[in-house]
Amino acid sequence: MSAVKAVVWDVGNVIVRWDPRTLYSKIFPDPVERDRFLGHVCTMAWHGPTDCGVTFDDNCAALSARHPEHEAAIWAWKHRWDEMFSGPIPETESAIAALSDRGVRQYALTNMSHETVDATFAMSPAFARLDGRIVSGRERLMKPDAAIFRLTCERFGFAPEAALFVDDSAANIVAARAQGFHTHHFTDPTSLRPALEGFGLL
Repeated sequence: MSAVKAVVWDVGNVIVRWDPRTLYSKIFPDPVERDRFLGHVCTMAWHGPTDCGVTFDDNCAALSARHPEHEAAIWAWKHRWDEMFSGPIPETESAIAALSDRGVRQYALTNMSHETVDATFAMSPAFARLDGRIVSGRERLMKPDAAIFRLTCERFGFAPEAALFVDDSAANIVAARAQGFHTHHFTDPTSLRPALEGFGLL
């Protein structure tokens, strides 16, 4: 019998595909201009606070004050958020369904704004098969902070050694492993099922 009894899933680029370029390629058709905007204006460092509880309104307003020439593009980050997604990842959806059918407990642990949770979790029927979720914007804690991994274990009642954590971020994988989780670094959807089989989950 496998020691792993639960699976903890990241969401973005593990269950559903998310990339700001999916939206901003429409706003900035020139890739050089688009990369300059995403590299110097709407950066991931700027976005980070919204994943820890800051509202989109506050974050966009502050950035627009610094870059008034890009005001419309900055506010698109809020108003056209759904256009950053390009659909669920079929291999993950299939794995979640198969694990659910086998009675394996599954949870989401995601860095996500509290304002986008409902819309994001409506993007795939796979989310309805999960047994619980930890959302950074609601907890005011973010991966790779060790505290959010401990919170996940405490809230859902399992030891890290009894769980497999799946994430596309190498930094988050390292942090989870340091807390005692088994891990799978999600870089290729086709490698997911073999990994789950290797842990005896499928």
